[in-house]
Amino acid sequence: MQVTGSVLAAGFGVQSRENKLRDFSRGKPLQFIAAGLIFTLGLLVTLVAVVAVVV
Repeated sequence: MQVTGSVLAAGFGVQSRENKLRDFSRGKPLQFIAAGLIFTLGLLVTLVAVVAVVV
């Protein structure tokens, strides 16, 4: 759950310095990479769906 929260905060640009340092010291890189890719894919799918509905 911590990874998800950190990825969402970082994706929206609101990650605090304290949390970023915590993530770099405790987190496993593969977890953050996977969560980041899933977040990015979800964001892209959402944007494409919104554009398809509007256009």
